[in-house]
Amino acid sequence: MLILMIVMLIKAKENHLTKHILHFNEFPKSFGVFTIFFISDIHRRKISIKLLEQLPSSIDLVIIGGDLTEKGVPFQRVEQNLNILKKIAPIYFVFGNNDYEVGKDRLEQLLIKHGVTILNNSTSTISAKNGEKMVLLGVEDMSMERDRLDLALKHSPKGDFRLLISHNPEIYEQVKKSDRISLIISGHTHGGQIRLFGLGLYKKGKLHKLTNATILISNGYGTSGVPLRLGAPAEAHILQLKHPS
Repeated sequence: MLILMIVMLIKAKENHLTKHILHFNEFPKSFGVFTIFFISDIHRRKISIKLLEQLPSSIDLVIIGGDLTEKGVPFQRVEQNLNILKKIAPIYFVFGNNDYEVGKDRLEQLLIKHGVTILNNSTSTISAKNGEKMVLLGVEDMSMERDRLDLALKHSPKGDFRLLISHNPEIYEQVKKSDRISLIISGHTHGGQIRLFGLGLYKKGKLHKLTNATILISNGYGTSGVPLRLGAPAEAHILQLKHPS
């Protein structure tokens, strides 16, 4: 049992970087290869140099998929992580359920201080030189019914490619084909965090190509409850978006 605990402690500190090359017919050719660093569920962890050393030299933006922090985490540690991430590329953020524990206004003030774009049931547009657009939609966490995908869609400009960021992957159940959302990225489940004999509270994180959108569910970078992992590797992601041609 002691050996198993030590193994799980070690697994919780690993730094897997999972790479996804994603082709979409609707992705604007003028963007070429658009590279995103996606990290979710940091919780109490400090972002490791071992993770940063795996990153490609050119990244277009960073997306934090919620649970940047939780109750009891010193704000100094959160700020250290933000200082690391903002050196990589501009940051976009959505709230996770644990983020509210430290005070929504207080966390927002810190994020704004570091130039982070907060997507609270809102959108942000990235334009290419020829005018083609990629629209980022972000919803607040689904706990307490804070998510309002309808508001994000209502105020979303007509873009060539839509990417939805939601901490909780269950947002997929609200997405319609007519919403023209190509990709959803999320976390929250930790891949079950501790999986025994292949079983866990949640399914292991992976990329799903579904009817109404493609959705990436991350195992997350940190842990919640206990600082242990087994069978659901701690991970962050590189997403390279491109047109098929």
